[in-house]
Amino acid sequence: MAPVEIAIKEIQFFVRNLRTRMPFRFGTATVLAAPILHVAMEVELASGFRATGYAADVLPPKWFDKDPDRSYAENLADLMWGARRGAAIYGAIAATPGVVFEIWRCGYHAMLQWADEHGLNHLTAGQGSSLMERALIDGLGNAIGMSYYRMLADNVLGIELGALHAQLQNVEPAQVIAPKPLADVFVRHCVGLADPILVSDIENEDRVDDGLPQALEEYLSSQAISYLKIKVCGDQEADIERLRRIAGLLSGLTRRYYISLDGNEQYADVGSLIQMLERMTADPELKVFYENVIFIEQPFDRKRALDPSLADSFAKIPSNKPLIIDESDDDLFTFLQAVEVGYKGVSTKICKGLIKAIANQALAQRLGAGYFLTAEDLMNVPVVPLHQDMVHLAALGISHAERNGHHYVHGLDHLSLAEKEFCHQRHGSMYGKVNGGLALNVTAGRVNLRSLQTSGLGVADGVDLKSMVPLEEWSFESLG
Repeated sequence: MAPVEIAIKEIQFFVRNLRTRMPFRFGTATVLAAPILHVAMEVELASGFRATGYAADVLPPKWFDKDPDRSYAENLADLMWGARRGAAIYGAIAATPGVVFEIWRCGYHAMLQWADEHGLNHLTAGQGSSLMERALIDGLGNAIGMSYYRMLADNVLGIELGALHAQLQNVEPAQVIAPKPLADVFVRHCVGLADPILVSDIENEDRVDDGLPQALEEYLSSQAISYLKIKVCGDQEADIERLRRIAGLLSGLTRRYYISLDGNEQYADVGSLIQMLERMTADPELKVFYENVIFIEQPFDRKRALDPSLADSFAKIPSNKPLIIDESDDDLFTFLQAVEVGYKGVSTKICKGLIKAIANQALAQRLGAGYFLTAEDLMNVPVVPLHQDMVHLAALGISHAERNGHHYVHGLDHLSLAEKEFCHQRHGSMYGKVNGGLALNVTAGRVNLRSLQTSGLGVADGVDLKSMVPLEEWSFESLG
């Protein structure tokens, strides 16, 4: 099918605040509340037919920018400035109909150039670009009645991977995505630094008692989790002791489990990471746990994580404990730079872009066995962030994905009644009833994704903008 041209007619921003049911601590940050920034984009086909596309992200503290001299309020101001700038850039490029890939490519590069000119990092700028990219793709899918997977398989987006990387000449998106969209995905349950491991760890005053699990022990029992993503803090003694406690809990499982470790840039150098891995290898309490570690995510500060001089040190890291980049992945070429250093993988997060992730998947396939994409979360909650992330992973065929939005937020309580009803009626296999409300339905460690194979990015008409606050009326103080 030939690429379909589309124009952007109007872009609006809305915000909904989100509060956690328990603290989410990662790296140096602890999330208690955060805004969800929504985009509503009206698009028009060459025929004059119009539709609306959506995109949204939760904006947590100290992930996009970890500069200790900048406050959370300043970080949010930067992200929202970036989103507005993205709207201006993409709106100008797509004032007349064009192919999605070319609109995105021009918009993405213009956003990075703007960031360089204004002293912002590329993750911040890339997030603004990704909002526009997703809304554009969602809008096109809604306009032509085609799912994301089918748009990639038929390349109606006009993606030219060879225009991004010379080694991908003549590689079509259909060759990169899964043979068919995944029907379900394993949850890689996030264990934050403040999470209780055992039920007995929870003090009475900290007990949530809202019908959902709280301690890791409860999640393993009630949801039969097989994959875990465990945050580590770089304090070797604290990390080893905490991992021993988790390993002791996991030793009681009769099923096989798999672990990823996430450093969130907290390890000082390669030597300190190697030392911790050596301690794990030698520790009888961690022997089986260590064997089940499948990869290690972004242990080093993004400022030095891609330094070519680290290559010799990387050679000392066990080959069966591959390292991936996450926060370091801030433009189209960082995955290849990381490979030169010794990394084996890169994360896909919708806030970093969909087409970029498809290109990285193609690069990993071209690099060969041992190179891979992982699916990591940015507190993606229903409706828009979670659905768009899941439908993207289903298309790429990534079988397990970090999930934390469902863990730290009480189900769908943040949504309006109309949105809850949409999730219940249209996506009853994804969500289940809990204490009279709805929450993500994790059964045998998996989430059913079949209902997401609708037009666009799995959102359709499930967004209630009237229940949100226009961006120009939102204030940081409203987070409380």
